[in-house]
Amino acid sequence: MRYRPWLYIGDSIDPMKVIGIRKKLEENPFFAGVVLIVLSANDYDQLDIIDARELAQPFFRKSELSVVGIARDRDEALELVRQMAAECLSDRGDCALKEYLSWEE
Repeated sequence: MRYRPWLYIGDSIDPMKVIGIRKKLEENPFFAGVVLIVLSANDYDQLDIIDARELAQPFFRKSELSVVGIARDRDEALELVRQMAAECLSDRGDCALKEYLSWEE
């Protein structure tokens, strides 16, 4: 998994605990309690919202996920996506979220 340098973090998640959450996600894919917002791997979607428990599935173990946000639950993740879309629209004048949220390492 790759993490965007400036992650969008849900209000219910302590920013000081994000590093610990990342370590737990890497060590134990069954770590429950967070939802990830990732850049979509396909060309026709922009973002995917996945429960961290899904990382145990073979598809996700083989995929290189680009994480742009972490939320406590799906509703909070949707709120973060709304925030991302509003910022993208304000900064770029469009909602090309995948392009807006991409980064180079």
